[in-house]
Amino acid sequence: MVRHYMVRGRVQGVGFRWFVQREAAEIGLRGWVRNTDSGEVEVLAAGLADELAELEASLRKGSRGSRVDHIEQHDLVDAEGAKLGPFEIEGAW
Repeated sequence: MVRHYMVRGRVQGVGFRWFVQREAAEIGLRGWVRNTDSGEVEVLAAGLADELAELEASLRKGSRGSRVDHIEQHDLVDAEGAKLGPFEIEGAW
C-alpha cells in the first residue's frame, strides 16, 4: 500500500521530520517526509496496511514539542511506491 499524508499543526521547527523518519525506518516503511511552504509536513509512505496504521498512530502522537491538529490522508495506487527507497527526509541538509 502507498499512502500520502498532510500533517497540520505545530509540526515545523520542532524535530517532527526527524521523528517521522526514525519511526518509519523502524517500522520498515519506504518513502519520504518533507516540510511544505505552507507550514505543513508532507509524508509519502509505502508498506503493509498494519505498518501504515502504526505510522499513522505515531503521526497523531507527534514528536516532543509538536502539536498535531489534523492529518489528511489519501491512498495511492501501488505503482506510486515502486520508485521509493529507504525512508528519508527530503530537503534536509
